[in-house]
Amino acid sequence: MKKLGLIGYPLGHSFSKKYYLDKFKEQGIKDIDYDLYPIAEIAAFKEEILADHDFYGVNVTIPYKQSVIPYLDELSAEAKEMEAVNCIQIRQTKEGKTFTKGYNTDAYGFEMSLKPLLKPHHKRALVFGNGGATKAVCYSLRKLGLSYQIVSRSKSQQTITYQELTPDLINQHQVLINCSPLGTFPNITECPNIPYDAITSDHLLYDLIYNPEQTQFLTLGKRRGAMVKNGYEMLVLQAEKNWEIWNQ
Repeated sequence: MKKLGLIGYPLGHSFSKKYYLDKFKEQGIKDIDYDLYPIAEIAAFKEEILADHDFYGVNVTIPYKQSVIPYLDELSAEAKEMEAVNCIQIRQTKEGKTFTKGYNTDAYGFEMSLKPLLKPHHKRALVFGNGGATKAVCYSLRKLGLSYQIVSRSKSQQTITYQELTPDLINQHQVLINCSPLGTFPNITECPNIPYDAITSDHLLYDLIYNPEQTQFLTLGKRRGAMVKNGYEMLVLQAEKNWEIWNQ
């Protein structure tokens, strides 16, 4: 049986596992399994995944999206630019060797779900949080021609802090994107600390979180008349892109 799965540590609830198992059942896809593979150290990727020739692809999540790269033979253009991988294609060559190529489908999922919502006045974005997902979001924003500013808890050459956010900055940036975990179930009352009163009907708020379906961040934006979108479609789009990559 062919194997697919998700590597990371620790692994709890997985959108991917449910999504693919449901897909296999609904579409009558046989002899393929998708499971969770928590590995405590990235070195185990070689021993537990690559050594098993039944694998032909895996997803990668925290904390290994960057540390898995030295174990791969090749990177796609977007994964190379972002220096982050969330999808790996695994192939057995005629010479009996294992060949691996890393991709980043988070960027594809975000770009394809955001693009239909953009209007001509959506030219600048604020990105809240500076974790792994931020790289995919910023890569996509560059592709879409939007300038952006990252907002983080700590200041750097690339980021400003939440304390530096003013109503004027909110007014100047019409797209607001939450890449932080603030608001994820069960902490549903949390949200990025921003001047929500400055949000208008010209704004678009996008939250990568999908559980709950409408976070406090989106609720507060919607009250101000903004367009809002959660991260569920992004996950579906990247999952389908993974499937395409594994089977090409």
